Amino acid sequence: MDIMLFHSVHGLGPAVVAAADRLRAAGHHVRVPDLFEGQTAATTEEGMTIKDRIGQEELLRRAVAAAAPHSDQGLVYAGFSLGAALAQTLALGDEKARGLLLLHGTSDLADDASVDGLPVQLHVADPDPFEPDDWLNAWYLRMRRAGADVEVFRYAGAGHLYTDPELPDHDAEAAERTWRTALGFLASL
Repeated sequence: MDIMLFHSVHGLGPAVVAAADRLRAAGHHVRVPDLFEGQTAATTEEGMTIKDRIGQEELLRRAVAAAAPHSDQGLVYAGFSLGAALAQTLALGDEKARGLLLLHGTSDLADDASVDGLPVQLHVADPDPFEPDDWLNAWYLRMRRAGADVEVFRYAGAGHLYTDPELPDHDAEAAERTWRTALGFLASL
């Protein structure tokens, strides 16, 4: 499977590289663009400052530029938090997308969004301050209405970016369950 994996507001750090390596070890071809062009952040606040300085439109432009040369192959889009939001936007706009793996994040979608049975898997903390229950319920219903085949996995007690071992949010057990489930999802595509 060809996977386009987008990083969180922390940038392209060791946790994202390790995740890509884990996916490669399972037999996938993984591309990990650096949307922050070498900048990384130790805290979410620092990352939000970098994101805001670059701007949402420019981040989306960079994500599209990274994916476009490979989209004819039928990509699986994946991402962490901010990267998940970008992955969702690209997957919903790519008629050849083979799947969407969202870790710790979602994005709004246009009222006229339409996909034909796109497999989508979301892994999120429960509760998650960036993905509150009301938002997730509405997001799920809108994705289903758009035609996506959506699975949501919630991890009680985990922090927002619980798969990142370098952050205080890390939850080793939830992270391992997430990766087992995600690898099964990717193998099924």
